[in-house]
Amino acid sequence: MDPRDTAPDSWELEEDAEAPAAAAGLPTAFAALNVNAKPFVPNVNAPVFVPSFLQASAVEMPASDGAPDPVASMEVAETVAPVENGGTEADMTTEEETWEQKEEPGGGGGGGGEEDLGSEGACEEGAARKEDEEMMEEEEEEMPLPKVAPPPPDAPKKEHVNVVFIGHVDAGKSTIGGQIMYLTGMVDKRTLEKYEREAKEKNRETWYLSWALDTNQEERDKGKTVEVGRAYFETEKKHFTILDAPGHKSFVPNMIGGASQADLAVLVISARKGEFETGFEKGGQTREHAMLAKTAGVKHLIVLINKMDDPTVNWSLERYEECKEKLVPFLKKVGFNPKKDIHFMPCSGLTGANLKDPVSECPWYTGLPFIAHLDSLPNFTRSSDGPVRLPIVDKYKDMGTVILGKLESGSISKAQQLVMMPNRHTVEVLSLLSDDVETDDAGPGENLKLRLKGIEEEEILPGFILCSPDNLCHSGRTFDAQIVIIEHKSIICPGYNAVLHIHTCIEEVQITALICLVDKKTGEKSKTRPRFVKQDQVCIARLRAAGVICLETFKDFPQMGRFTLRDEGKTIAIGKVLKLVPEKD
Repeated sequence: MDPRDTAPDSWELEEDAEAPAAAAGLPTAFAALNVNAKPFVPNVNAPVFVPSFLQASAVEMPASDGAPDPVASMEVAETVAPVENGGTEADMTTEEETWEQKEEPGGGGGGGGEEDLGSEGACEEGAARKEDEEMMEEEEEEMPLPKVAPPPPDAPKKEHVNVVFIGHVDAGKSTIGGQIMYLTGMVDKRTLEKYEREAKEKNRETWYLSWALDTNQEERDKGKTVEVGRAYFETEKKHFTILDAPGHKSFVPNMIGGASQADLAVLVISARKGEFETGFEKGGQTREHAMLAKTAGVKHLIVLINKMDDPTVNWSLERYEECKEKLVPFLKKVGFNPKKDIHFMPCSGLTGANLKDPVSECPWYTGLPFIAHLDSLPNFTRSSDGPVRLPIVDKYKDMGTVILGKLESGSISKAQQLVMMPNRHTVEVLSLLSDDVETDDAGPGENLKLRLKGIEEEEILPGFILCSPDNLCHSGRTFDAQIVIIEHKSIICPGYNAVLHIHTCIEEVQITALICLVDKKTGEKSKTRPRFVKQDQVCIARLRAAGVICLETFKDFPQMGRFTLRDEGKTIAIGKVLKLVPEKD
């Protein structure tokens, strides 16, 4: 009983200093307490009860004074658990110690909280005890959730793979992304139920899964992704970053930025009658996205035939095969090898069928479900000893300058000196976040947030590149490139302007000269200079950018040597940089 008596004294003293009126009420409360304490007179029960009372105060404390650091409250919760099973003397002492520690930072606020407790205790000891136990249960339920996302620091590093979800608008990219996050435990059930309620209020109940990735209001109201959503999930062997690209044709530039960070693309196709056809016909995004992904350097493509649970499809093998037959020739034309690079699988994003577990409705599909298939993919080869190259996707101010991007080669560690090209600013890395988890060093393929010293946020543009000071990337305005004209109604002559997308950089360019045509079949170059090029022709041309851009030749560094040319909202050509032309002074 001692600890209980001593603690109230100290509260009373505190109250005297602060509010004498409140203090007057206290002694009566304690008198009531002692009356009710009769059942606890036997010595056997005493140790059990004391910690549970203290524990109630420990649990209620965080509510009363500001918010103490979560670590402390977690510690308390964990030490408390064994006490309920019958506490030992040692347990009690540890309890008192943690309580003592918590009391000090609490200060006056703590006093206030305790006084409430006293009066509550006066009501009925049994009830208080029940409440304690309920609160404990709640505490214990809520504790594990935040522990899911950050992996333990000492775990061996899993291979990082960036997956971009591409496909026509409304094919179900965000929904599949949300479903995967739910199945791998990255979004808890409660959050999804909240989304579901909110979506129902807007008569959009099938959209709730996509809200896990479409976070801003505009995207949710229209049900269309605009910016590239980011999330991550883990399987046994790998750590995946989901890049959820927008399907709408107005936002293709954002999609190119997302695809340029990806190692692996998931082309989502809607099997629903009519939807597959519109997505795949001329002007649909299915074709364009597949092509852009190939240009952005995605080697492996998984084609998810989504919405198989739709009444018009009902997991029919015929429909699946039909979609497959139409897609294969096209993907082959883009440059994917159907035997090695492409993998087809049926699924349903809304119900989650065949994403994690195989489904009974689909006996004809014998392969692995989606997440398992991702896990079983071979590792990607990346050069960690190459020069540092990190194209910048985005930047913002947050206690300094923060940039986002995917490390293409090399490795970065804390306090390292790097150079921002093409402006040649020397910067220092203050901190590194890999998928929102702080680390000290990062290898190629990881999506990073870096906080930099020595540069202002206004001085950075997306498309700039962080390099190691001893090996800078090339920058310039004029370069020769081989380009394939994919679709363009009229002819293209020197003097033609378009928008160049190269890695994460977007810049206006002009075709200043056509050097020669290249024969598609034999690869022979024409002897004479062509006056113009038209659709489906391959040519070598000289391009001049409006400003200085960072680029490398395709031979030296493929990720920074391939590009697309767009004009009037359409992708006109894809190409690769052959050589950089030095500027004439």
